[in-house]
Amino acid sequence: MAASGGRGFGIVGLGMIAEFHAKAIQAMQGGHLVCAFSRKGGPNAEKFAKEFGVKVYVGDYDAFLKHPGLDCVAIATPSGAHLEPGAAAAKAKKHVICEKPLEITLERCDALIAACKQNRVLLGGIFPSRTGGAVNAIKQALDQKRFGQLTVCNAVIPWHRTQQYYDSGGWRGTWALDGGGALMNQSIHTIDLLQWLAGPAKEITAYAGCLIHKRIEVEDAATAIIKWKSGAIGTLTGSTAMWPGLPNEVLITGSDGTAWFRGGQLVTWQFAQERPEDANIREEYSPKPDAGGKTGASDPRAISFVGHQKQFENFVGCLDGKEKLLVDGKEARKAVEVILAVYGSSLSGKAVKLPLKKTPKRRKFPKV
Repeated sequence: MAASGGRGFGIVGLGMIAEFHAKAIQAMQGGHLVCAFSRKGGPNAEKFAKEFGVKVYVGDYDAFLKHPGLDCVAIATPSGAHLEPGAAAAKAKKHVICEKPLEITLERCDALIAACKQNRVLLGGIFPSRTGGAVNAIKQALDQKRFGQLTVCNAVIPWHRTQQYYDSGGWRGTWALDGGGALMNQSIHTIDLLQWLAGPAKEITAYAGCLIHKRIEVEDAATAIIKWKSGAIGTLTGSTAMWPGLPNEVLITGSDGTAWFRGGQLVTWQFAQERPEDANIREEYSPKPDAGGKTGASDPRAISFVGHQKQFENFVGCLDGKEKLLVDGKEARKAVEVILAVYGSSLSGKAVKLPLKKTPKRRKFPKV
C-alpha cells in the first residue's frame, strides 16, 4: 500500500521501469506514491494498482493531474514520449522528474526544459548511477585536481539484449520512440558518468551499426573516439550485441593518477600523492566476490531501485531547500548531446564538433 507523508508522486507510463519508480518512491523519505497514469490500461495497469495500492487513471491525463495530493510527476513513458506529458504536468504546476533520456532530440529536451522553467516547476533527470559511492569518490578526486592533467578517459558498456527483448515492444529499436539503440537506451547511464567525470567533449568521430539484431532501425554497437575539452583523448564503446553481457567500465587517467571503475566498484585507485583516505576508499569500493546473480548487463530487470530512491529523495530535498539538485534538466541533456554526436558522426562519416547546434539527421543504421 502507498505510504503517507511528504510530497505526493504520480507515475506516468506503466512499462517495466515504472515498477522501479514505484518501489523507490514507496521506500523513500519525504515522499509517497499517490497515483499513476496509463494511456491504454489493461493487465499492467490492473496489476500496478493492486500491487502498489494506488488509483491508476486510464486515458484521462487531465484527471490524473488533478488527483488530490499530487505534487510531483515521474515520467516513465518510452524515451521519445517524455516531452508531452512532462510539459502538460509543468503547465499544471506539478514538478517533473524524468527517466533517462530526458528526450531523444536536443529540440525536445530544450522544449521540456523551457516548459518547466516557464511554469516555475522543478525538472530533474534520472541517472541513478551518479549516486554510487565509487563514482562520487572519483568525482571528488577530480574536483581536487588529484589526477593532474587528464590524459585518457574511456568507457565501455559490453552488454547484451536478446532479439526477444527488441520484439517485446513495438517502440524498441525505433528512432521515433527509442531515439536510438544501445547508446540511447542502455549505455546512456555510463555515457552520462563519462561526460560528468571527463567532460565536456570537444569533438567525436564514431562508427556504429546493427550487427546481429533484426527488425530494428538503430544501432546495437557503436564506438567513438573523443577529444575532451580538457585536452584528454578517449574512447567510448557501447553495445547490446556482446554476449553474455559484462559490467560497464569507466577509466579516468591523468599525469598524477588513475581510477578504473567497473560494475560499480573500483578496480584501480592509485595516485602519485597517496592520501590517508585512499586505503579506506580502496577497501570500501574494491571488487567484492560475485554472488553469481544476473545484472543489468544482460537482464534489464536485474537492477536495484536504490539509486532511483536516492534521486527521488534528492529531488524532494531540493524542493524543500535542503539540497542541491543532483541532475537538473540541462545536466540530463548532456548525455543526449554526446550520443547524438556519435550518431551524427557515424551516419555522416565525418567528425562532429560539440556543442551541437541541432540534432543531426538520422536514418536506419546499416548492417556492418
